[in-house]
Amino acid sequence: MSRNTVRAWSLVHKWTSLVCTVFLLMLCVTGLPLVFHDEIDGLTRHEAPIVAQTGQPLLDLDQVLDTALKARPAEVGLFMSFDTDRPVVNVTSGPRPDAPETQMHFVSIDQTNGKMLTPSTASPVGKVMDFILRLHTDMFLGLPGYLFLGFMGFLFFIAIVSGLVIYAPFMRKIAFGTVRASRSTRLKWLDYHNLLGVVTAAWVIVVGLTGVINTLSTPILQFWKTDQLAEMTAPYKGKPVPIQLASIDAAVKTAQAAAPGMRVQFVAFPGGSFSSNHHYAVFLQGATPATQRLLTPALIDAETGQLTAVRRMPWYAQALLLSQPLHFGDYGALPLKLLWAVLDIVTIIVLGSGLYLWLARRRTPAHDAVIPPPEAAETAR
Repeated sequence: MSRNTVRAWSLVHKWTSLVCTVFLLMLCVTGLPLVFHDEIDGLTRHEAPIVAQTGQPLLDLDQVLDTALKARPAEVGLFMSFDTDRPVVNVTSGPRPDAPETQMHFVSIDQTNGKMLTPSTASPVGKVMDFILRLHTDMFLGLPGYLFLGFMGFLFFIAIVSGLVIYAPFMRKIAFGTVRASRSTRLKWLDYHNLLGVVTAAWVIVVGLTGVINTLSTPILQFWKTDQLAEMTAPYKGKPVPIQLASIDAAVKTAQAAAPGMRVQFVAFPGGSFSSNHHYAVFLQGATPATQRLLTPALIDAETGQLTAVRRMPWYAQALLLSQPLHFGDYGALPLKLLWAVLDIVTIIVLGSGLYLWLARRRTPAHDAVIPPPEAAETAR
């Protein structure tokens, strides 16, 4: 590789890194507690464990919905989701079917006795985790925040690739893993920056690209709704939300019968953002670790209770569904999350050292300046 080519890659690395570093530091710092969000949520639960006894009848979903709406008589059901580790049903309601998120109300109901549970987000820790999640995902800016952070993630990917390119000639002059601690402080940190950056490059690329995909969740889901969801519900186009809805419990059972071996993850009610005006959208997931992240929506006519269509999510939606847990290390148990946390901390060091190297070079007089990364190989001669 010619010297001019290396210089060009060095400029790409320098400026893409400088533009995104502050935001990537924020994402890494906020992402660290989010890796352990399940564990933190478990610690903040103060209610006694809920376990269904063998043979104990559970409330059906219509009874659960009635219980939730009795406390909110002026509202309608919007979503229903299900805890995987306990017999608890979560009901989201709002003043109208297309209510915005700010007007939604969330309640968890014990399916063994119909009692309402206090959500963990009501605790100070839960509120802090909600704040961290919003800061990490969109900086409280909604879709513009998502897209902006996605662009920062894309710049970070370019910075990683360009860093690997300019590190190649450096490796020809010095043994891998060498840290010249006896030289200047800046040169020592340059070696740490290069070494840690190369070691974590594969992980950072995976987490960075999955993060970029996650920021596109709104456009991806909107495209799915205008593409496949619209195609499946075309015969019902223009129909209003039914005044009298069919049994939600029967709708879920119909969906499960159409997709045997799958379990229900959540249900979107008619008129909401994940269904049509005339359907319950029952989203089912696989029962194995390999398939539980992939969703298959079943559309149930909310007026008659009849099955309209069942179709797996398209590849672009599946890419989003697979990216979300991979980004936070949710595919494995605690050991994988601990590995994710260690790599996150190392990435913080890489980002911080890169910022230090740039600031230190600007403060260093020209006659004392340390040669920048593309030319650092010369210092090893």
